[in-house]
Amino acid sequence: MQQKDKQSSAEGNAKPGRVRDYMLLVKFSLTILVVFSAVISYLLAPKVVEYSWPMIGWLFLGGFLVTGSANTINQVVEKDTDAKMKRTAKRPIASGRMSVTEGWAFAVVTGLSGVLILGVFFNWLSALLAAFSLFLYAFIYTPLKKINSISVLVGAVPGALPCLIGYAAGNDAIDWGGWALFAIQFFWQFPHFWAIAWISHKDYETAGFKLLPSVTGPTKYSAMQSIIYSLLLIPVGTFPYFLGMTGWVSLLIVLVANLYMVYLSVRLYREMEVKAARRVMFGSYLHLAIVFLALLADKV
Repeated sequence: MQQKDKQSSAEGNAKPGRVRDYMLLVKFSLTILVVFSAVISYLLAPKVVEYSWPMIGWLFLGGFLVTGSANTINQVVEKDTDAKMKRTAKRPIASGRMSVTEGWAFAVVTGLSGVLILGVFFNWLSALLAAFSLFLYAFIYTPLKKINSISVLVGAVPGALPCLIGYAAGNDAIDWGGWALFAIQFFWQFPHFWAIAWISHKDYETAGFKLLPSVTGPTKYSAMQSIIYSLLLIPVGTFPYFLGMTGWVSLLIVLVANLYMVYLSVRLYREMEVKAARRVMFGSYLHLAIVFLALLADKV
């Protein structure tokens, strides 16, 4: 009897561990952020005049599955390099808790399911964009990270495509409004990602990743690039207003948020410390949420 109780207890403890492994596999927090952009962009589409929670739910699920699939493939492909880095060594495939075969199977099922959900419940344009984003992230950006820092530019495309996916899902087409949202998230990624690469530079260097603009690592040049791309966010942030998507209130909020990103990047340039890079990273998360929520609240 006691032996059965122990076995039952062990099985009960195994289930939460397995769920946690799958959450790590899809990079749950990052995927939620990606889907957030897609949902807000969907709601900003001109044809979406009323909020339908079931449709928002389907978009969330479809986007989550496609993004989770891309992140899973990333971990399958990078299992050996993940094992070398402290921050990724405990990932399920890198640590050996999950097999490569299981990872591929999960990626195929989630990827196909997500694309089908978008195609059936919305349109095949959004589904095609989602499939392209998955392919670009998993099979072009991922291996390119070990070759050249141009990978950050390439990776910024699938990183911004959720905006086009969401917009296309709501509008049944892509117009200048969709490209405006794409541009905001595209340029936002550079100071955001370089801050992460700055913080984790030693880990990335050990794994052979080339992600910072400077080949010698965190330098003034890298910090200056963050300033430049933060400055580019200022004119890009005005696009929704001049396209008639939003009003002047969000224009002012977006301007302040973009100036804040410039300020954080300038501090990084002046201080040249990990602490300053961490400010840019966390500040960028806050920035994106404020910008997109402001645009949605001020939708014309």
